[in-house]
Amino acid sequence: MAYRLGIDIGGTFTDFALLKDDGVVLDKTLSTPRDHSLAVMDGLAKLAECEGRTLGDFLAEVEAIVHGTTVADNTLIQMNGAVTGLLTTEGFRDELELRRGFKEDIWDVRLSAPDFVVPRRRRLTVPERILSDGSIFKALDEAAARKAIRRLKLQNVESVAISLLFSFANSIHERRLAELVREEMPDVAISLSSEVLPRAPEFDRTSTTVVNAYLGPSVSHYLDRLEDRLKEAGYGRQLLVMQSSGGVMTREYLRGSPIRVLASGPAGGVVGAACVAEAKHSPDLLCVDMGGTSYDVSVVIGASAPAEVGWNWHHRNLIGVPMVGVETLGAGGGSICVVKNGTLEVGPESAGADPGPICYGRGGTRPTVTDAILMLGILEAGSEFAGGRFELTRDGVAEAFQEQIAAPLNCSVEAAAFNSLRVVNANMTQAVRRMTAGKGIDPKSLTLLAYGGNGPAFAAIQAEELGIRRVLVPRSSPTFSALGALAAKPTIDEERAYLVSATAADPGKLSDLWRELDERAEAYFIAAGFKRDDMTVLYQINLRYPGQNFALVVDVEEIEGARDLSFVSDELFEEVVEGFHREHEASYGHRREEEVPEIAGVRLQASAEITRPIFGEGFTAKQEAALPGGTRKANLGRGLVETGIYRGADLKPGHTICGPGIIEESFTTIVVYPGWTAMIDDAGDYVLDQKG
Repeated sequence: MAYRLGIDIGGTFTDFALLKDDGVVLDKTLSTPRDHSLAVMDGLAKLAECEGRTLGDFLAEVEAIVHGTTVADNTLIQMNGAVTGLLTTEGFRDELELRRGFKEDIWDVRLSAPDFVVPRRRRLTVPERILSDGSIFKALDEAAARKAIRRLKLQNVESVAISLLFSFANSIHERRLAELVREEMPDVAISLSSEVLPRAPEFDRTSTTVVNAYLGPSVSHYLDRLEDRLKEAGYGRQLLVMQSSGGVMTREYLRGSPIRVLASGPAGGVVGAACVAEAKHSPDLLCVDMGGTSYDVSVVIGASAPAEVGWNWHHRNLIGVPMVGVETLGAGGGSICVVKNGTLEVGPESAGADPGPICYGRGGTRPTVTDAILMLGILEAGSEFAGGRFELTRDGVAEAFQEQIAAPLNCSVEAAAFNSLRVVNANMTQAVRRMTAGKGIDPKSLTLLAYGGNGPAFAAIQAEELGIRRVLVPRSSPTFSALGALAAKPTIDEERAYLVSATAADPGKLSDLWRELDERAEAYFIAAGFKRDDMTVLYQINLRYPGQNFALVVDVEEIEGARDLSFVSDELFEEVVEGFHREHEASYGHRREEEVPEIAGVRLQASAEITRPIFGEGFTAKQEAALPGGTRKANLGRGLVETGIYRGADLKPGHTICGPGIIEESFTTIVVYPGWTAMIDDAGDYVLDQKG
């Protein structure tokens, strides 16, 4: 039997989605923060056992492992990356500090200055100067460069970022500086801006390169260790890694730019959401993913979630590589509830997987959101949790809420638990409002798609506060990001700078740049086991009006199979310019036809089709009320009252549940709040509608 496996590592659980001939198998295991690869191997061993095979035989039949990870995100959140130094052009030492203004949101008076991944003492300059046309104005002063490198060496720098002015037009000085660094510091990691992000503006390129250098060692160390363990266990193919752009590519491709795995875990969920939007004929979705540690929000419009280029602020750092739009909040099942200065706060600190919430019985002592859910009867002590990995316990939960929350607030234990849920829900709802308002979207026009282990427990009440009347919960929601990773196409998305007026552009130069990108992409696709015939290549140009800082991407030609650049001609520029005017009017509401736009560079997106999971569609016409398997007291906003409990495995298409009700699946709990109904559609997914 042939298998394809999606893996998504979270702060609390590591999720698995195994695609095989007769369906999909979902599984979870507790993450191992000290070495995430251990949780991966533990989960693989359990999957092999379920399939009746040894781990070696099982891995030999796995055609592809697609991996999304939060290792890069956690490094930025915890600020525990490599000791990083920056070498830049003389006079540009403070590029990172000047940014595009002191802080990314100038209207937020409470927002303090960010913590810089490279302090000023490790930001050093070298005399040199390349001009915008690529010509050398001042040669690299190698003696001064060596002196700066030795200063970094004395500061025990582990990773060096090199970002010189206009290196995207001519990288000769950056490449020579890298050689000098290797001579003086042979063991450090090196990131070149001309490789990480070869385009303007200067701050975007420098920021992206510095973050790449900061994350690089930890991401590379983890992926190398995982690859080694997989090979030792019997996996003979290349590891495919989810990218922040929503595509996947080989570990080898990402070796020089590990920053592309930033937010790769949430990106898998967004890819899956776009598939659901198409299958369910609900093209506009608000996607919320609540796991054990974080809460991720994204929007799918027209069944599409294209990667955004340029203005991507992530953990307060600007990242210039293509990224699917996701806003992350420190809110999950493991978020710790605490009273500070008389105010109840929930998150962003999380109990994680070790020790985890108190109810896990693994040594936790601080109350969390999961403990509050247990206190309110949404979860039940003694029940199997996470697919039977362990049982929940009430031991110590009520006492912790009494001592740490109820007593300081002078309220009951039940009120302490309920108010904890109100606070975390308010935090999540505000995150949704920020994202949708920033995109000019009214949440009421969307359908809410909830996934993650905890997302379905909050989905309906969040939707109600946002004015959304329909919620979709896929049966695969607990490991939805892992399943979404299996739906992601192998993709390479790169660009090269070319600064010239559109009327003065040289077709030969464009062809050369596209051919360079095309040949590079083809080499990686072939190494990943694909043929040239499998590739679809989209050729694009970045254009802007004179004086603008940011360019718009204009599609030029899409070609399947063999490389064919015959479309590049003098006549091409008239079509491209008109396409830019239309795109600018659609994006900004106006066009300036009297101005000749300038080309900022070329871009290429290469992808290949793969076997994807099936996301079911349709609703059944036949409906009947489902009978609860039992009841228990639960507080769903109206105090502790007897509430129907439904076992997900017993529910069939057409079954309906009128709230209040609680549906228990193997890895998640779906709450049907008062005023809501839930129906199981033909695909086995849940559709929640607000009554009235």
